[in-house]
Amino acid sequence: MTIFLIILVVLVIFAIGIYNSLVTGKNRVDEAWSDIEVQLKRRYDLIPNLVETVKGYAKQESSVLENVTKARNMAMQAGSMQEKLKDENMLSGALKSLFAVSEAYPDLKSNTNFMQMQRDLTDTEDKIQASRRFYNGTVRDFNTKVQQFPGNIFASMFGFAKREFFDIDEKGAEGQPVSVKF
Repeated sequence: MTIFLIILVVLVIFAIGIYNSLVTGKNRVDEAWSDIEVQLKRRYDLIPNLVETVKGYAKQESSVLENVTKARNMAMQAGSMQEKLKDENMLSGALKSLFAVSEAYPDLKSNTNFMQMQRDLTDTEDKIQASRRFYNGTVRDFNTKVQQFPGNIFASMFGFAKREFFDIDEKGAEGQPVSVKF
């Protein structure tokens, strides 16, 4: 009876350790995702000012400006990870088009506000990339815990599921860095 009780206590402590490890991993993934969302919000906040600045110089480029605005709105309203990823790729492509348009307007390229917004947006893109790397690393660690034995048993018992990586579309617009030329 005493040996059974000792084994039971060891198993309970072991289960608590695995459960706490899964909770810690889940919280780290959530925190990493929150970091990405902070940077995405910063990007979303920069875009209207950038669009307004370009609007003053490139009135005939309204379709590019509309595409940027539409892509921003879609990205902000995306629900699932897959929707978010698709919409973020579309937004990056629209921003590339906007920067390409700016090349045709020397006055715009020399505008101090526009140049500062380009620098801020480039900095934000770098931070988004760093946040994605951190997020994907924490997702990798969490998914490993959820998939390895005996963690997989406890993960399924307590409702922990694998998380998706936040990958970029290498074939699409986001596969290339945002080009900033002065």
